[in-house]
Amino acid sequence: MSADVLIRKIKEMNNPTVAGLDPLVDYVPASMVKGDSLEAKAEAILNFNKGLIDALCDIVPAVKPQSAYYELLGWQGVKAFYETVAYAQSKGMYVIADAKRNDIGSTAGAYSKAFFDTLGSEALTVNGYLGYDGVEPFVRDGKMIFVLVKTSNPGSGQLQDLKLENGKTIYEQMGGYVEEWGAPSIGEYGYSNVGAVVGATHKAQLQELREKLPHTFFLIPGYGAQGGTAEDIAVGFVNGTGAIVNSSRGIMCAYKKQNLPAEKFAEAARNEAIRMRDEINSKIL
Repeated sequence: MSADVLIRKIKEMNNPTVAGLDPLVDYVPASMVKGDSLEAKAEAILNFNKGLIDALCDIVPAVKPQSAYYELLGWQGVKAFYETVAYAQSKGMYVIADAKRNDIGSTAGAYSKAFFDTLGSEALTVNGYLGYDGVEPFVRDGKMIFVLVKTSNPGSGQLQDLKLENGKTIYEQMGGYVEEWGAPSIGEYGYSNVGAVVGATHKAQLQELREKLPHTFFLIPGYGAQGGTAEDIAVGFVNGTGAIVNSSRGIMCAYKKQNLPAEKFAEAARNEAIRMRDEINSKIL
């Protein structure tokens, strides 16, 4: 069970966090960028990622590269995505590909094969709002998905908070589907391979969904730069488990926030990851 693998790594490191690798070239120390071509930028991002992974791999269980930041740099960026996944895995890290993919029929199947087989990630974020026939191709033995349920962006309520005829909100209905879709794959820790994306910026909804989805593991974005706090995300956990919390810019750009020289980016990222781990654990354990 892929969820069991992730939870086991979290327990081994006593760290329910994931480092988002969403790098713009502006985040990379200028000395690492050897030109203005797409190839030079992609190479700089890959080397930046490797430095972060080296600094984090013994304290952070997982990384979450966001596909858009790599696609931005064309095929060279996609190659950097692939090599980032492989490098993280070589260091023992669990990889959640953040691509929010979905489509119908064979196209969904192609996306599934692309991210799980070709690019090799263990988990993938998926948009479930096309219904189960668009989700089913991603539900695979040994792999995990995180379905969008209540996202962290300010405008999420425009659709997700609408009430249905049965009295439930759309996000609540989607959460119920996720719990249902995951039922056949519940593992030893009580969570299935079909997880949910639930933002830290919506504390009340996060708490509500935690209570209603006992077998659904949460990926919680929105901590740090988007305004979510450790206290906010604590309601997404039960007895210290049941979720993993993402930080992207907070870790990648820690050297800027700490006013450190650019060559200290990896050291700063490690210090921020430790601070984040300790802050979250102080609220959930």
